[in-house]
Amino acid sequence: MKKILLTSFVLFLSFFTGMLQARPDTTLPGNHTYRIYTFDIKENIAPPVWRTTKKAMEEARDLEMDLILIHMNTYGGMVDAADSIRTKILNSKIPVWVFIDNNAASAGALIAIACDKIYMNPVASIGAATVVDQSGQPVPDKYQSYMRSWMRATAEAKGRDPEIAQAMVDPDIYIPGVVDSGKVLTLTTSEAIKYGFCEGKVNGSLDIMKLNNIENYEFRKQKITTTDKIIGFLINPVINGILIMIIIGGIYFELQSPGVGFPLMASVIAALLYFAPLYIEGLASNWEILIFIAGVVLIAVEIFAIPGFGVAGITGVIFIIAGLMLSLVGNVGWDFSPVSYNSIISSFFTVIIAIFLALLGAFYLSKKMFTTHLFGHLALDAIQSRDDGYTSADKIYSGMIGKEGAAFTVLRPSGKILIGEDVYDATAISGYIEKNDAVKVVSYQTGQLFVQKIEHDESA
Repeated sequence: MKKILLTSFVLFLSFFTGMLQARPDTTLPGNHTYRIYTFDIKENIAPPVWRTTKKAMEEARDLEMDLILIHMNTYGGMVDAADSIRTKILNSKIPVWVFIDNNAASAGALIAIACDKIYMNPVASIGAATVVDQSGQPVPDKYQSYMRSWMRATAEAKGRDPEIAQAMVDPDIYIPGVVDSGKVLTLTTSEAIKYGFCEGKVNGSLDIMKLNNIENYEFRKQKITTTDKIIGFLINPVINGILIMIIIGGIYFELQSPGVGFPLMASVIAALLYFAPLYIEGLASNWEILIFIAGVVLIAVEIFAIPGFGVAGITGVIFIIAGLMLSLVGNVGWDFSPVSYNSIISSFFTVIIAIFLALLGAFYLSKKMFTTHLFGHLALDAIQSRDDGYTSADKIYSGMIGKEGAAFTVLRPSGKILIGEDVYDATAISGYIEKNDAVKVVSYQTGQLFVQKIEHDESA
């Protein structure tokens, strides 16, 4: 009889212990003073939000806080930034709770589901996580597939229904009594509580404390410094695009009219504002910046030292695009495993679109700038009439066809030639012509003499 009672007691104790392990209590002892670190996500999810989130969670870890509480109200944003935030929360050793003040839509829903506990304002909602483009239209299914897998995996990691999480992305999912096929799922506060996506209906952080029977607590709110605001502003994708436009536009204007001037200065300042914040954030590495600089040098060499546009110029363009793009992604050297496919694509198109707009704007401004009253004095607008003694040089140059002279400089293929006692600009029609070689003028086009080398008959 004693053995039976002892065995029953052991089985009961094992069962009870297993239940405790299966449902751990995340609350701290009642006599403990909870040290709670709070920060906000109240804007579109983008690199600045990822930066403040990362900084907040690292500061909470360094301060050995007991709990992290996010105050959220967002309609979503960039998927790659949301995934970085989600991963940071999932890997946090400190419990992370979120209070949805009004909205946790799209990327915000992904972040909220990654938290250990979700609390919502009575009028809040969570869901509608379909990936869309800039115009609000759903993107192709390969992008939706990423979001579905992230939502499903995140819900599973936090013990929430993965099918409901996936239905927030995929309108084709049908869950009886929850969502009909053809509709993307969005949950109200009451619905979120019913289906396990919310722990309670509250009006603020104090209600969250009461709901968890936390009597002794102290809050520490994240402080955003002026430096943080400046860096956050500069790493915004829109600002990145504008800076790239200034960089490329400045380089274009400077190459059109060589000499250290305003275009070059604007390009240098924009490059510093572009690369410096990304370097501080650990995104831009030394080698990525050097690739960009090498690209600019190669294009300059191609234009001023090597005739035509060949290998050096094409390599320079590739280097510039690569330097700008790689500085936007979080690769470690040549290891791109931490970087999502969406992040690479987004960075590539940010750079390409900005360069295209910069060149388009530069072409337009180069035609219009000097015809305005404001900048008209920078262009030569005096009329040189024949009555004042001005004549065209076309007749003089065209009359030189057939004349012979010598190369005054090396022609590669452009250079200078000497005919009589006068020096003229000229271009070799084929190959290079060394200095002092005999030449003959064969044609004249648009202010330029074209010459060929006179081959001597060695048999004479």
